[in-house]
Amino acid sequence: MSHEYYRRGKNWFTAIGIMFCVMGGIVLIQQLLIWGIEFVIDFMVNGEITNEKVSVAMIGFGVFMVALGFRKHDQKR
Repeated sequence: MSHEYYRRGKNWFTAIGIMFCVMGGIVLIQQLLIWGIEFVIDFMVNGEITNEKVSVAMIGFGVFMVALGFRKHDQKR
């Protein structure tokens, strides 16, 4: 094996990030199918904390975790 090859190993940041994105996406799709686009947009812009806002926050956190998982690691020698 080349000395330049870096094996990432188990990356749980990316796995957790993808899980959060999938869970947030499922809730948004469910709400869109039940209520329709107009009601979902109304729920997004009102002043209350709703499922749609939590789902968007989950997707944002998931993207952050995936980005954190793809950062460069220093190889230990």
